[in-house]
Amino acid sequence: MTIYIGIDDTDTRESRGTGRLARAIAAELSRSYPVFGVTRHQLFLHPAIPYTSHNSAAVIHIPERGNGVAADDLFARAKELLLADFIEGSDPGICLAADRQMGQEVTRFGFIAKREVVTQEEARTLARQAGILLEGLGGTEDGVIGALAGVCLAVSGNDGRFVQKGTTRSLHGTSTVAAILASGVDRVMTRDGAAVSEGLVSLKKFPKPAFVGGEAILYVEEENGVYRDIVVG
Repeated sequence: MTIYIGIDDTDTRESRGTGRLARAIAAELSRSYPVFGVTRHQLFLHPAIPYTSHNSAAVIHIPERGNGVAADDLFARAKELLLADFIEGSDPGICLAADRQMGQEVTRFGFIAKREVVTQEEARTLARQAGILLEGLGGTEDGVIGALAGVCLAVSGNDGRFVQKGTTRSLHGTSTVAAILASGVDRVMTRDGAAVSEGLVSLKKFPKPAFVGGEAILYVEEENGVYRDIVVG
């Protein structure tokens, strides 16, 4: 089983972003929990949605191992960490759910939020019916929408991209495929599905593998004998 913690609307145009906060929370949680990674999920862009910059949610993945994870304790700790870096003027929401709670109707909410305007009421009602922990932590609390949607999309295993997994953020410039795979990326592939097992990859910044089929896949394209990474998701 995996537990997912989604956060959204934790920032303002002048502040650090939600992704950075999610990585900071993940780093603290990793002291006590086996954090798998952090994914970014793009939601619907529309004038009716008061997003800060890109309307994307961040999700922390925590696999349950050994004696399990106490969801209430984990939720309380994540909330504490989020509130410790609360930005005045933000509208944060936080969500926690285990994959076993996420039936087809629940995960469908995430994909709807990628193409339609959805409401707090819809998000809160769905979470309550499914027994999912969802809470607004300030401002308008609109962040509950993206927090739930992000978790729904992460549970699908087929949306977004990793902004942190293993040591991926330590790689910059040109890196070998072997080093990329060793950093936490599951596979390096071209867009037509061909596996890449050796060679050099010129990175735009650091590896940002797509979340596809439950795996972290870095897509690349060849150019003048060198592969270049393609950011997908």
